Amino acid sequence: MINADQIWQAALGELQLELTRATFDTWLRDARLVAHEDGTFIIGVANTYARDWLQSRLHSVILRILTRLAGRTVAVRFVVWEEPHAPEPAPLLQPPAQANERNFSPLNSHYTFDSFVVGPGNRLAHAACQAVAERPARTRTFNPLFLYGGVGLGKTHLLHAIGHVCKASGLHVLYVSAETFTNDLIEAIRNRTTEAFRDTYRTVDVLLIDDIQFIAGKESTQEEFFHTFNALHGNGAQIVISSDRPPRAMATLEERLRSRFEWGLTADIQPPELETRIAILRRKAEGWATAVPDEILYLIAECIQNNVRELEGALNRVLAISTLTARPLTPDLARAALDDLTARAQPEVTPEAILQAVTGFYRLTKEELASPSRTRRVARP
Repeated sequence: MINADQIWQAALGELQLELTRATFDTWLRDARLVAHEDGTFIIGVANTYARDWLQSRLHSVILRILTRLAGRTVAVRFVVWEEPHAPEPAPLLQPPAQANERNFSPLNSHYTFDSFVVGPGNRLAHAACQAVAERPARTRTFNPLFLYGGVGLGKTHLLHAIGHVCKASGLHVLYVSAETFTNDLIEAIRNRTTEAFRDTYRTVDVLLIDDIQFIAGKESTQEEFFHTFNALHGNGAQIVISSDRPPRAMATLEERLRSRFEWGLTADIQPPELETRIAILRRKAEGWATAVPDEILYLIAECIQNNVRELEGALNRVLAISTLTARPLTPDLARAALDDLTARAQPEVTPEAILQAVTGFYRLTKEELASPSRTRRVARP
């Protein structure tokens, strides 16, 4: 008999690997299997917008994965469904008169400090985030706090963890991606509601903004964010920013923004070393009703070295295949499940990749590295 819940969890693991982080976290991370009736998977989401988006954009992808995992023809339907007592999501932009009544921060309940696995590569960033969460804007050293690191290393997790602590203290928290900030600005200009836009972003106690590198090269967005930053900082609000690179590595970022991003603490997050990867897998495995041998965890940790999200997705895939096929967890099964991931984990080294790694490590721009300058900062960084 098909265990629908296990199939759905396995499908989520594959979708986590197949989709971008932003897409998965926004539309699928909190989706739930509400029912399984006559071969139809009924998936519950938070609102009608999410339901319609999944139906139009990801229906065929999800259906393909569910059909393959179930081993037969199935159907999928999306419905609006909420946990009991879940608060009604409020719109992001409202008229100024309603500013103090908003509670719009879309914080992920799974992203807390308790669920974050600390290791040598993220210890400084984790400690800084805890300090900010406990005493937001109380020390200029941590305002702004700028986190940077590669994809899938936990930057978003830490931003949400800060948000949860600050909201529990009664503070007005806003978490958005830089892309959302840009889209909101475009809509505000189009609809002539820039005052409402500014009221939304400039009246919070804590602003958490993800993937700030998105605004580099966008003059109007940088101009608006510059004034938003100044207004918040001047009013004693806490600002936390994340990026995939340090401020100095963003070649098309305005100097006045770059200097402000460096006012406070800049903390990088490095890929987790083997012990931390195994610890992450152990914690993730606790959600399954199956004991996972250490040799399997070690094998997965050796296969996926640079991305925590892919690490979790790989574990989901191995456990799902074992459960759905009723086969024991063995190294051979794990290797077979991770064949394509092993190839993906060893990308081709190109000149562009080398250039990006060098500029990121030494906090130089590509222009500086290629210039004839022989200053100490460039010649001997």
